[in-house]
Amino acid sequence: MAKYKMILDLDTGVDDALALAYAVGAPEVDLIGIISSYGNTLVDIAAQNSLDLLHLLGADDVPVFIGESHSSTTDHFDVMNISQLIHGKNGIGDVTLTPSPRQVEKETGVDFLIRAAHDYHEDLILVPTGPLTNLAAAIKKDNQVAELIGQTTLMGGALTVPGNVTPFTEANIHQDPEAADFVFTHQKNLTMVGLDVTLRTLLTKNETAEWRHLNSEAGEKFASLMDFYIDAYYNLDIDKRGAALHDPLAVAVSIDPTYITGLPLNMRVTYNTENGDYGRTIGDKTQLLAPTTSKAAVLVDTDRFVKDFQNMMLTVLK
Repeated sequence: MAKYKMILDLDTGVDDALALAYAVGAPEVDLIGIISSYGNTLVDIAAQNSLDLLHLLGADDVPVFIGESHSSTTDHFDVMNISQLIHGKNGIGDVTLTPSPRQVEKETGVDFLIRAAHDYHEDLILVPTGPLTNLAAAIKKDNQVAELIGQTTLMGGALTVPGNVTPFTEANIHQDPEAADFVFTHQKNLTMVGLDVTLRTLLTKNETAEWRHLNSEAGEKFASLMDFYIDAYYNLDIDKRGAALHDPLAVAVSIDPTYITGLPLNMRVTYNTENGDYGRTIGDKTQLLAPTTSKAAVLVDTDRFVKDFQNMMLTVLK
């Protein structure tokens, strides 16, 4: 029997797809829902990608909910060109999947998160792998959410390394720094899995070749979307050794925190456009003597995680 209930908050691009597969396969958790977000693609496309990926993996029992479609300070969202180059125009490496027979749920993602927080309390794990707009909206609608959720492990931010959008800012945080700052200063039991550690976890075509050798539809499709991602990393000179397992690492850490070394730190996100560090994740100097409610991952057991991730994928994709 699963120890925890898990909700994924995905802007379903390539590494989100890997995170979804990892969560589906993890015996320690019961994946009770996916909230769609914007970022790698538009919110509606992200939701459909999640539905189709769940269908591919035989996990049609997991509901998908629509979250917020843009940041808390704008009235629309446009996908960045670099996101399309990395994730493909459809968000999943331009791979075509069999459409899911299901539709998204009528309940909003924000309301689903609030309901789950009240239902499961400390047994609930939330893993946002896109902007933090949905979580911020849930807390603002019901401030008990910040205390009820047992654990929130997000993929985003950069504490000790440069960002991947600006010298200071990581892409997920960049989408909605105001919401991210609100979450960092309100949500309890928060772990930031940022570029500090995710950039150390690389997958190569050696691993995706093993997925293809499973001779399954899931193995073939996931290999194709990941190979697109690896090629994008190479062609854009992001990393020629492989592609980072950003979002899957967040899911893994939420289940087994020993994958990382965390620095206890109360953090803020800057969003003053005049300072040049818009979207920076940094320690809150006004809270240095206060009890610590969050931590940032600064080291990762790379070899163990990549090996465990590959073993999980070989099981899930059969």
